[in-house]
Amino acid sequence: MPKRVVLGMSGGVDSSVAAWLLKQQGYEVIGLFMKNWEDDDDDEYCSTRQDWIDAVSVADVLGVDIEAVNFASEYKDRVFAEFLREYEAGRTPNPDVLCNAEIKFKSFLDHAMALGADLIATGHYARVRENAGQFELLKAIDASKDQSYFLHRLNQSQLSHTLFPLGELHKTEIRKIADELGLPNARKKDSTGICFIGERPFREFLHRYLSFKPGPMMTPEGEIMGEHVGLSFYTLGQRKGIGLGGSKKHRDDDGNHEAWYVARKDVASNTLYVVQGHDHPWLLSQSLAADQVSWVAGKSPTEIKLTAKTRYRQHDMTCVHSALPEGRFSLQFEQAQWAVTPGQSAVLYEGDVCLGGGIIATSTAQTQ
Repeated sequence: MPKRVVLGMSGGVDSSVAAWLLKQQGYEVIGLFMKNWEDDDDDEYCSTRQDWIDAVSVADVLGVDIEAVNFASEYKDRVFAEFLREYEAGRTPNPDVLCNAEIKFKSFLDHAMALGADLIATGHYARVRENAGQFELLKAIDASKDQSYFLHRLNQSQLSHTLFPLGELHKTEIRKIADELGLPNARKKDSTGICFIGERPFREFLHRYLSFKPGPMMTPEGEIMGEHVGLSFYTLGQRKGIGLGGSKKHRDDDGNHEAWYVARKDVASNTLYVVQGHDHPWLLSQSLAADQVSWVAGKSPTEIKLTAKTRYRQHDMTCVHSALPEGRFSLQFEQAQWAVTPGQSAVLYEGDVCLGGGIIATSTAQTQ
């Protein structure tokens, strides 16, 4: 009997081609469409209805059984509640990391096993390799699409049951396969952003869930530049939406006006600090400390000199990893990193192997 694989099918081209690839490899494939959000689920911003239609249409073309499952309650309790807590604390969380760990590779995995699955699969761009009895999480072959950063919390048990059919392919190949198969979603635009927000204005969305209190917007020298609308609505390194674009102050010797950036949030005094210039010292950090640590191998790496990403799509940066009490760790970078943001993930690599990581708690700017 062929092994049964339950595949997360989102209605997008990636998971659709993943279904075909798995069938080509001889697996029995069952599609599972996850509904993770119900609040204000309308067609203006949320594409759930169309995504379900696309997923069913693809399943019909490929001859794959598909069912829908509602994880909205689990999502709200395990992902969205934490998302709001982090924003209220002045940090900038990455819900995609938490969604993968808590929903796609926990609730989804449990449901799949109940359906008699031997394995699960998703359309993520990543790879799994078994090495001397250990399962390793590897970067995808297509570096421009690699999603190992978002998967760094996966553990040995989860990886042992997981397939990533797209890990060895480039995105251009995926589109070509979809075209050749005549899939109804072959030209569908890739989804972007946070799954439950869709294309809606982010600040407007947060307004409905978070209390906010305006406060001073200040330079490092103590000059008040204006008023912020609430610390939760800003993130370090932010340039757009600060409200200082038209400021005529602080021109350089040639009369040019440098852009303003969010550099720091002081929750205690409800102060937002802004600086001018992309390379202002307050935006550059030589080190960081991380907590809420998770290692793919189940233990801290023994190597000291590694590489790390402090945000998705960042190039791997050389760093020195040091263990800290209570399971935390610190990273010291060879080159200062730009806008290291509390709440985001610091993910460690050894070559193509993703070792795990943690949530950035603090960073040390070049100028305090």
